[in-house]
Amino acid sequence: MRNESATQLLFELSEPGRQSAILPDADVPQRPLEELIPEGFLSETEAPLPELAEPDVIRHFVNLSTTNMSVDTHFYPLGSCTMKYNPKRHERFARMKGLGDIHPYEQQPTAILSILYQLQTMLAEISGLPAVSLQPAAGAQGELAALLVAAAYFRDRGEQRSKVFFPSSAHGTNPASAAIAGFDCVQLQATDSGLVDLEDLRSRLDEQTAVFMITNPNTLGLFEPQIDKISEMMHDVGGLVYIDGANMNAILGITRPGDFGGDMMHYNVHKTFTGPHGAGGPGAGPIAVRDFLADYLPGPIIEKTIGDDGKDQYELVQPSKSIGRVRTFFGNVGILLRGYFYLRTLGPDGLRAVSENAVLNANYLKARLADILPVRHGELCMHEFVGSAQSIQQKCGVSAMDIAKRLLDLGFHAPTVYFPLVVPEAMMIEPTETESKSTLDAFADAIRQIVEEDPEFLHSAPHTTPISRPNDVQAARNPVSKWTPTCDR
Repeated sequence: MRNESATQLLFELSEPGRQSAILPDADVPQRPLEELIPEGFLSETEAPLPELAEPDVIRHFVNLSTTNMSVDTHFYPLGSCTMKYNPKRHERFARMKGLGDIHPYEQQPTAILSILYQLQTMLAEISGLPAVSLQPAAGAQGELAALLVAAAYFRDRGEQRSKVFFPSSAHGTNPASAAIAGFDCVQLQATDSGLVDLEDLRSRLDEQTAVFMITNPNTLGLFEPQIDKISEMMHDVGGLVYIDGANMNAILGITRPGDFGGDMMHYNVHKTFTGPHGAGGPGAGPIAVRDFLADYLPGPIIEKTIGDDGKDQYELVQPSKSIGRVRTFFGNVGILLRGYFYLRTLGPDGLRAVSENAVLNANYLKARLADILPVRHGELCMHEFVGSAQSIQQKCGVSAMDIAKRLLDLGFHAPTVYFPLVVPEAMMIEPTETESKSTLDAFADAIRQIVEEDPEFLHSAPHTTPISRPNDVQAARNPVSKWTPTCDR
């Protein structure tokens, strides 16, 4: 049974005369509003705020929360997003006194600077790239910051390089970041196996070559075995290789971007190191670069010295040729702290186990669904795979979207659909390492159940959510962004 109160707005629940609190009269002298606010900005009527008792308010928001899906309540197999469970111990640690309650304008105690310095060091080791800036507040901003670093590097060398390459399966943020940074975007062809076409790359290399942006493993869930050759080709013409760190969950402790030719990369701390993820934030996107790019990093960078008393001291340093700040203060410290505690909890062996189990889970689920959602690229995947519902769509008219919507009825968040665009009726599934075999089996069984159900029933799914299936096109073109009363109350 649907909880109708969860689908109503507070305005619709309002009843004249109800109130949650009685506020005392102000004990400071009052001035007429006309003296405080210019006449043209004063409303002629009182704001039509909802009138509700405290139980009405509490029940509304509690009921509303029960309609949400989250990593705490449901399996979230969103391919490319790495929606893994957020350990609660890291939440507690990040809020400890002296960490979570520090105001950025306070004189920073050694503890927080020490933690952030250690995080810089750990991220450098994991990536194989020695210089790190914690500044960027999200993966996309990390991409942009790294490309600005590249632009400053080439400009400093007197080189006018304008081309940024990226594969056809790349995240959309790659060309967007390149364009914002002032580069020309060049999309490369893929081979039939879903990997970079080296001949296409070779034919486009020239003195204008600046950066190759590549996710490895790529968005199809495949490790690019030619990455060392790609890096060599780029370096031979004076270009740089940027590794999109979105899929680091597949290679932690196993291989490092710096070791297979990357010159720059970003981390998605909220994806790779279990910070909370969703609702447009929060996020953190630190970048790591080779030593010859260190002087261009956004600052401040935290450096450690030994004081006269023999104790560690930390100071904030602006790199000599820095591109400047890309975020206030030290970046999104709350998420950085969660990443730090995640790394300290796991250690090197635990970090490697993360990737081994993420890859195992993905290949297990891929095998369980192979006859329903065949994968067109590669026999084995890394941490995610892209199945195609095209055969189901052709056979009975059931689309990837129909399957995704019906999964909501069965207690599972939908996987990423229709991305990457190179796979028709794509369903991009990433189970992460935090899910059990029983959860993966239940998910596979749910998809098997769905494809046996009546197509007409699936076309109108979901059936148990407060809102079924809105018209996506109409909602995008004619959004209703405010509530308007239909009658006088």
